[in-house]
Amino acid sequence: MADIRDIGLSAALNILGAISFLLAFTFLRLQPINDRVYFPKWYLKGARESPSHGGTFVRKFVNLDMHSYLKFLSWMPAALKMPEDELISHAGLDSAVYLRIYLVGRVYKWAIDMRCRLKIFAPISILAFSVLVPVNWTNDTLEFSKVQHNNIDKLSISNIPVGSKRFIAHLSMAYVFTFWTCYVLLREYEIVAQMRLRFLASEKRRPDQFKVLVRNIPPDPDESIGELVEHFFLVNHPDHYLTHQVVFNANKLAKLVKEKTKMQNWLDYYQLKFERNASKRPTTKTGFLGCFGAKVDAIEYYKSEIEWIENEEAEEREKIVKDPKSVVPAAFVSFRSRWGAAVCAQTQQTSNPTVWLTEWAPEPRDVYWDNLSIPFVSLTVRRLIVAVAFFFLNFFYVIPIAFVQSLANLEGIEKAAPFLKPLVEIPTIKSFIQGFLPGIALKIFLILLPTILMFMSKVEGLTSISSLERRSASKYYIFIFFNVFLASIIAGSALEQLKSYNHQSANEIPRTVGVAIPMKATFFITYVMVDGWAGVAGAILRLKPLVIFHLKNFFLVKTEKDREEAMDPGSIGFDSNEPQIQLYFLLGLVYAVVTPFLLPFILIFFGFAYVVYRHQIINVYNQEYESAAAFWPSVHGRIITALIISQFLLLGLLSTKGAGQSTPVLLVLPVVTFYFHKYCKNRYEPTFVKCPLQEAMKKDTLERAREPGFDLKGYLMNAYIHPVFKGDDDDEKFSIVDEPEAEQVLVATKRQSRRNTPVPSKYNSSDSSSLPEIVNDQRL
Repeated sequence: MADIRDIGLSAALNILGAISFLLAFTFLRLQPINDRVYFPKWYLKGARESPSHGGTFVRKFVNLDMHSYLKFLSWMPAALKMPEDELISHAGLDSAVYLRIYLVGRVYKWAIDMRCRLKIFAPISILAFSVLVPVNWTNDTLEFSKVQHNNIDKLSISNIPVGSKRFIAHLSMAYVFTFWTCYVLLREYEIVAQMRLRFLASEKRRPDQFKVLVRNIPPDPDESIGELVEHFFLVNHPDHYLTHQVVFNANKLAKLVKEKTKMQNWLDYYQLKFERNASKRPTTKTGFLGCFGAKVDAIEYYKSEIEWIENEEAEEREKIVKDPKSVVPAAFVSFRSRWGAAVCAQTQQTSNPTVWLTEWAPEPRDVYWDNLSIPFVSLTVRRLIVAVAFFFLNFFYVIPIAFVQSLANLEGIEKAAPFLKPLVEIPTIKSFIQGFLPGIALKIFLILLPTILMFMSKVEGLTSISSLERRSASKYYIFIFFNVFLASIIAGSALEQLKSYNHQSANEIPRTVGVAIPMKATFFITYVMVDGWAGVAGAILRLKPLVIFHLKNFFLVKTEKDREEAMDPGSIGFDSNEPQIQLYFLLGLVYAVVTPFLLPFILIFFGFAYVVYRHQIINVYNQEYESAAAFWPSVHGRIITALIISQFLLLGLLSTKGAGQSTPVLLVLPVVTFYFHKYCKNRYEPTFVKCPLQEAMKKDTLERAREPGFDLKGYLMNAYIHPVFKGDDDDEKFSIVDEPEAEQVLVATKRQSRRNTPVPSKYNSSDSSSLPEIVNDQRL
């Protein structure tokens, strides 16, 4: 069990690590050779040129201006200087609202009007240290108990005697913290909802505003998917339907394109190598990773490989064009107005709710094309399989979590490896093991988890990158709650109090666990320092992108375009970063009443992370998509969940402390919190999932007045072409269909069993060849 000495050593190590990362970042960001690594966003915007142009050879690589090194912390005020409105214009609403998650947890000075806004944990920390810490400290319960403890535990609720009237203070603070948290969340939800509405109202024309994604199109023996989509929407949305674009299964072609890019990179590498040393032709082996097989001329080998892939690619493209099976039962449907698209996206299309499913189309950058080809009927099975796999992943991850907890328990280490006892008893080694090693070990075990969870979300069949990240974030939060929070508490308290369990009756064990749970705050303090202090400082260093950029720049880059492609600006990483933030909310809300000593460490994290990620969003990250803060309801819901969990854990904890009479009083809190969540959900969530028809009509009317002759069809023509088709000479084969001729009066159809309506048909070519003879009947 970590004591104040261990926490102090851990704090020193993490502060030293954070300072080292920041100093390294400060030095590296000033070097001209690294400018594209630390300011890629400005290069992508065309607002920055490489400082390596001109000057002596040394100045192209090294900054010799000593004056610039004296301002090594200037990036911090520069990151805070940009106003929020300008930040939204520069980086998007998603990035600006993501930063507000950090602001919810701390005190900050508003840059525009300089009014001080108090958020959740700052006033909670002040109240907790003013009221609860003195109440806890002025007891000697732990001194006369058999429970393993240290000086930090005397600041916790564990130091209050059983049945004491002092629990009234904790009950009162639980009410104050709950109402304050709900008030802050209500204000934030209202502010973010208003920001979203203003953003959507002021946003310029985007293709997704006029597009609807239609899935599970029922098959028809007489018509192709394209013909079927056209006929359906001309009949059911005659005044607003404009065009449609069918979706092709281009997954195999995408793999070929990716493989060709990989081979081209190797060819570029060997050609550059040969240019630098023309006396020797480079060679490679044809086997695995170029380590096995026959030795051949590298340049000729990769040229032949690229030629073979190009032939395969051409065959696959021809197959996609001619094979009707390459068209999947989904389509992007365009409308003449936002109002028409909103009506279609937010209504049920037929009496059968399982077919002709419509939803807002993701913006073109946000589409996850691989999943559009998944049959809709298989989605339920896929999600069941993923749910089972996720359950077992949670179950088996308990093993490494228990191992991490054993590192925090010296007795467990000495019992498992007696020969290490003389070593771990050395004070410095003991402090390192208990104060630093558990946190870093847990972080290592979680490194691959976001990748695994993202793969699971992709298997589920979601069709946009934003929805994939939100689903992965949800899984990650559930995982963190069960494996990092609950498992650490249960396994850690069980290991630490093993001696107490051996000398107690079964009836006393729940009480011992209740006393021990607050003491796990020391483990979470070490984790917050490792992940939230040193980890955040490490994120700004961008060591991996730095190494990769210079490797590509040296081995692959030939032109400025190649150098731009070598940049890896990255993105926020909502699927992994947001659940980590939610863990700090959970820890802060749970331990605010139980062990307030944890709160300052969380406050430092929120303040430091806000500055770091604001800098990264302004200068580095290039967000893949813009969802207009569609993730905020999930953020709000997870904070509410953390609040309810903290209330139930406090209720259970007090029941083990002889304060069972407080149960009716505490049960009020989760009920009130739940109904508060329902109110926010009903009041504000529709703003994030629906488009108000009034706002859609307003924008349509304004645009018609300002741009009466705008060619909407031309604007939408190639917006939703699969990336592997863009830039091709034959990309028109995959674009939307032509606009209908005004003089036609009947819907074109080949279905013998259907009637036609007096609506102009516009079909002539899309995903298939021209229509054969058309049968025109009267509408049923």
